[in-house]
Amino acid sequence: MVIPERVETQRLLLTRLQLTDAEEIFYTYASKPESTRFVSWPMHESISATRQFLLYARQAWAEGLDFSFSIRLKGTNRLIGACGFLNDGGKTQIGYVLGPLHWNNGYATEVTQKVVQLLRAQPDVVKVNSFVDADNHASARVLQKCGFVAEAMLKEWWKFPNQNFQAKDCILFQYPLDAKPDSH
Repeated sequence: MVIPERVETQRLLLTRLQLTDAEEIFYTYASKPESTRFVSWPMHESISATRQFLLYARQAWAEGLDFSFSIRLKGTNRLIGACGFLNDGGKTQIGYVLGPLHWNNGYATEVTQKVVQLLRAQPDVVKVNSFVDADNHASARVLQKCGFVAEAMLKEWWKFPNQNFQAKDCILFQYPLDAKPDSH
């Protein structure tokens, strides 16, 4: 896969995660219980944990397995979250996280639309999925607005680390790749 390290949307700049992003990531969302409640990774207890994640992210990008971007506001360059996708032989799974100060501004929708556009341009992508905790109504709405279709309700499917590893019902979403591309 050939994925650019820098991508722009109307209001946002997505850049490949860098080690220098550690403090901003930690303080913006990775250490915030409200931001990490529904993510698949444990909340970061220290900036050291964030740095460890960034080392993983650098290696995984190089191996073509995980393409993670910081989300920054154009103009101010303020980091507001992260997004990206996992790649398993062309089967991809997208995700995003925003700091709570930046919720309800349409940023998740804008980012998801851009990630889908990137994936649709890749000839090797055969599937674009995402899953959400059934209680995460905001993310379910974002995915639906971006054209994803709920494919299945998976009972007690994922143990979210920031919800005491309790098995939760999840909704599996799929983006129909045969849909017409956006006219952007």
